[in-house]
Amino acid sequence: MLSRVRVWLNRTYAENVFFMEQLRRNPSDRAVEIHATHADPDSPVLAAADTADLEPDGLSPAGYVEYALDQCARRGIDVFVPRLHQAAIVAHRAEFAAAGTALLAPTPEAVAVFEDKATAYEAVRSVGVPVPPWWRVHTADELLAAVEELEETGHKACFKPAAGAGGVGFRVITRAPFSLAHLEGFPGPYVQLDLVLDALRRAEEPVDWLVMPRLEQPEVSVDVLAGPDNRVRLAVGRTKNGRRRGFTLDERWLAPARLIAEGFGLHYLSNIQFRMYGDEPVLLDVNTRPAGGLHQLSLCGINAPWAAVQLALGEDPGVVEPPFLGQDYTVVSGPRPLLPTAFPRQREAEVPLPVAAMPLQAASAAEVLPL
Repeated sequence: MLSRVRVWLNRTYAENVFFMEQLRRNPSDRAVEIHATHADPDSPVLAAADTADLEPDGLSPAGYVEYALDQCARRGIDVFVPRLHQAAIVAHRAEFAAAGTALLAPTPEAVAVFEDKATAYEAVRSVGVPVPPWWRVHTADELLAAVEELEETGHKACFKPAAGAGGVGFRVITRAPFSLAHLEGFPGPYVQLDLVLDALRRAEEPVDWLVMPRLEQPEVSVDVLAGPDNRVRLAVGRTKNGRRRGFTLDERWLAPARLIAEGFGLHYLSNIQFRMYGDEPVLLDVNTRPAGGLHQLSLCGINAPWAAVQLALGEDPGVVEPPFLGQDYTVVSGPRPLLPTAFPRQREAEVPLPVAAMPLQAASAAEVLPL
């Protein structure tokens, strides 16, 4: 009889409650227990876990590695899926292995390349993957020059931090003067150029932004699973066009994603995003972690989290092909139970796992908004 697998997710996104559910419902019928840690006691991942701890806040990367090694030893962790301080953690892979813990994360070299978007664009362009034009700016004058050059070629300019995750800090430049029209409805991504320039000139320190044309839809996020041998086991694209979502196996998106994953050591789960620049798909971003929407592949009959855990345990699942592509869909938020604030939490073995309030199919396709 196969032993249980103990998996830890540290300070992760709220959507990963679905990642955890997929691990428990794995097709191997293997017992899985999940440990979660977070600095926010109201994180839904803590409530969804079998055991949970509050993380200490303010640790340095080195201090966090020590904390993580202690968690792995005390909790008997077999597979650790790090998000917070991923770069520092993967640099100590051998120490985690000595403690009996496999890291479900890429190589240190891959994390270093894709931590900085400018470095990432240069790297992937060198292997033939198309990227959009971009400018790295630090001052108001540099921003203005980049915006003017883009506008001269008929593009809308946008900017985002050179290092960061998700859409944090993304804004689209507009020259329309601020008016009451900007106070109607919900806040949007548009920001007035004059306000940005004024803020930069008054700032005490330079910024580190990438300026680029606003790329067009569809946006395609390719979820990739690769082994430590650099071979891709799974690549499926999730399409986004407004509210409508779907799936694709079009090689226009999958081929460059495989090239990036295999060429840069993106082991285990990564997410590689593309958008359109004119008629050409170009790289938007590379996430060296499982995507928040990874669970949506369940609509194609795929349990990607479990295949990744198998790889981390040395149990190669082989090439994972979707048996079908699910129909187009949309995503909605839904309620999740939270914990009392008493920590640490240890679920007793005889207490049954809670059942989600939503039906199984709906729960697997929904996204919980981050808290």
